Amino acid sequence: MSVPTLALGPVTVYFGEKSGKYPDGNLVVVRGRDAVAAFDTPLVANRLGPVLDTVDLVILGHAHEDHMAALHRIPRTPVFAPEQDLAAVQSWAGLAKHYGYRPQVLTSMRAKIERNFHYFPRPDAIGYPDGHVWDLGGVQVRAVHMPGHTAGHSVLLVEPAGVAFIGDIDLTGFGPYYGDGCSSLPAFRKSLEKIADLPARAWVTYHHKGVITDRAQFLELLQAFKEKIDRREHAILDALSTQPRSLDALVSHRFLYPADYGDVYIDDAERKTIVEHLGELIAAGQVALRDGIYSRVKD
Repeated sequence: MSVPTLALGPVTVYFGEKSGKYPDGNLVVVRGRDAVAAFDTPLVANRLGPVLDTVDLVILGHAHEDHMAALHRIPRTPVFAPEQDLAAVQSWAGLAKHYGYRPQVLTSMRAKIERNFHYFPRPDAIGYPDGHVWDLGGVQVRAVHMPGHTAGHSVLLVEPAGVAFIGDIDLTGFGPYYGDGCSSLPAFRKSLEKIADLPARAWVTYHHKGVITDRAQFLELLQAFKEKIDRREHAILDALSTQPRSLDALVSHRFLYPADYGDVYIDDAERKTIVEHLGELIAAGQVALRDGIYSRVKD
């Protein structure tokens, strides 16, 4: 089966199944005069043969199982990862801490990613800082740190083409994901403000949306993506208006995933997401915590 592609000057996007919908993603390959770089390695990369096998380096925008699903294919190709996410690429212990799930969940998670994502740790991976530039020969790639989804999540900006690989700021209807141990809702909020100012003419998401070349459309999608955060906040407040609840009761309510959606990590992701919101709401004086019970503060 052929893989759909789109060329943007020195950048070629290879679209994963359903435009890179999870568990797949969209592979970005950047060709310079002296070197060829791949951004992340989704499942679709396993079907691309020489396209992946001949790249000179892989730059990960952040660390998650679906972004490392073809690293097993290129064990001698240099891999770069954001400094804050480096340990998660180098070892299972680092990735387990990155996820932040309960031990029993991590055991199941490891089996899942080994089976479904060809999990292959890279102890040789190299960390890069915010602002790092790779010169591919006439084409440069600049890292722009935009944390929240993970501590190291970075946008990769291809210059002078003005193509921004925005990774898991993916503009999907699901909204921002900040449910892992390394995630931060306040940091995500700041990144969503910052990303609008990128000097880009095209934006490439890792999942689902794919390529956006119209700035007005990008800003519209970005606004809708940001509003998902506020909707979750309002849903939590509405639930606490009905009755005070424990954290376990809030987790059971489900604010992130549909009630009928199941996976090994769902409860842990819900818990972290809710905790992030509760932290903000308590700081704002809208929610109070007493004896393990959260309640809405009346105006």
